[in-house]
Amino acid sequence: MKYYFISGEASGDMHAANCIKNILLFDDKAQFAFTGGDQMQEVTKLKADVHISDMNFMGFIDVLKHIRIIKKNFKTVKQSILKFKPDVLVLVDYPGFNLRMAKWAFEQGINVNYYISPTVWAWKEGRVELIKKYVKQLFVILPFEEAFYKKHNYKAFFLGHPLLDAIDAKRAELKTFDEFVQKNQLSNLPIIAILPGSRMQEIQYMLNSMLEVKQHFQSYQFVIAGSTSLPKSAYHLAIKNDIKVVYAQTYDLLNLAKAGIIKSGTSTLESALFKLPQVVCYKAGAISIKIAKFFVNIKYISLPNLIMDKPIVKELIQNDFNVGNIKSELELLLNNDTYRNQQLKDYQQLIDFLGGPGASKKIAKQIVEGIK
Repeated sequence: MKYYFISGEASGDMHAANCIKNILLFDDKAQFAFTGGDQMQEVTKLKADVHISDMNFMGFIDVLKHIRIIKKNFKTVKQSILKFKPDVLVLVDYPGFNLRMAKWAFEQGINVNYYISPTVWAWKEGRVELIKKYVKQLFVILPFEEAFYKKHNYKAFFLGHPLLDAIDAKRAELKTFDEFVQKNQLSNLPIIAILPGSRMQEIQYMLNSMLEVKQHFQSYQFVIAGSTSLPKSAYHLAIKNDIKVVYAQTYDLLNLAKAGIIKSGTSTLESALFKLPQVVCYKAGAISIKIAKFFVNIKYISLPNLIMDKPIVKELIQNDFNVGNIKSELELLLNNDTYRNQQLKDYQQLIDFLGGPGASKKIAKQIVEGIK
């Protein structure tokens, strides 16, 4: 069978790559083509038709600024799909692009699967009708999403969260503290992890404040998880201030750090699964935030809080995201055992709620069987 995957960001690239690995367990003659990133390229030994580094735009204003590039990418991907003639198109997250692609593919008679549901439960609930019409199989990764779609008379599959698999697969490869320090020329001070995101706009809005906190924690070293989809110049301020940036070692960093300053996104759940005490941060342009507030209907922005429907981790958004608030939360996480242990206890409940590993294999099996 022939499988075409589309992902537009780093987390989706990782989940797609793991899914591809597992599809090969059920279809040893599988052929792949894709729009995605380095991890899919590594698994398939093929080149992406469009790389995520050319697709990673954030917020309403940034999308408008790059609309020509987005239209060009859309045209390129459509041409690639038509040339490849897949038995199934697997769309991974990235809803602004992928929902449009779902409609187009359906009209071409292509079998459409969607892996990682758009957050229709948070905003634009009307998009459920698009999914019902154009998507043959939908795989959700948050437990409450299955019930949400059932309410709309549509069967979605919750087969577990694939991050559990991704982390489980990497545990044997994780470095010790001494190995990590030696490889990256760090000091022996305990580590505070900084994960500022994988988009240039996120770095521009948040990294400076994250770094300013360092002066209040002289007995710790701050280490940034750098994104390979960004130029190294994006971290010039950190390098100028002798703060280390490490690449392709995020799980090592999360595993070894004492606390983390984490940009809202998949990394908040990854931090929770590594049981890393964290403060979650998010800041964007004022216009984008105003538009988002008008449309979005959710109590929380971080995945641990959303999944458990309670404030497991502190969220600092827009004006609340400042050096003083980050400092106060880090001090609690590092120095208040009761506070820290409560977050760790909540993490364990979260892990239990998501179930055990095996989601990637189950989803791959369902994709293969759904073609027949």
